[in-house]
Amino acid sequence: MSLPTITPTDAGRLLDKGATLIDIREADEHAREKIPGARNLPLSKLDDADLAAHHKPIIFHCKSGARTQANAPRLAVKLDPACEAFVVDGGLDAWRKAGLPVATDRRQPIELQRQVQMGAGSLVFVGTLLGLLVSPWFFAVPAFVGAGLITAGLTGFCGMARMLMRAPWNRQLYSAPGRAA
Repeated sequence: MSLPTITPTDAGRLLDKGATLIDIREADEHAREKIPGARNLPLSKLDDADLAAHHKPIIFHCKSGARTQANAPRLAVKLDPACEAFVVDGGLDAWRKAGLPVATDRRQPIELQRQVQMGAGSLVFVGTLLGLLVSPWFFAVPAFVGAGLITAGLTGFCGMARMLMRAPWNRQLYSAPGRAA
């Protein structure tokens, strides 16, 4: 079963009438930028959640709407069949574009996924430059990063993400009780 989409403006009206807004992004994404009043329920913790007790409408969102749409059947199964539920069409990006309020906390670290992308991209770029300008042995750096990304894609384990979780700017977010470690 899929969940119907709702425009950000219509979602805002439903929220004013008492609907519940649930952000399915991970905690690091929600900590940096969120719709005020949204409850964070990451997909990684969905199996532990009890949404069946909700009788007011529930509105789910992510950053672009794609993650929520892809997981709509999983979300729908967790709900009471009588509960109205929707997906914000376009997610947080469309919410912002509609001029609705978004709370941003720049003191929070950039999302871990983006940190991995910046780290991997930097290593590939610098390794390639050094390979061209200094020694061909430096081409091992982009090869190693590429192998790491392939491994992360195949297994779901990302060594770079594990290292970045322990970086000083991420320690508070990832060492708090109940957070990923």
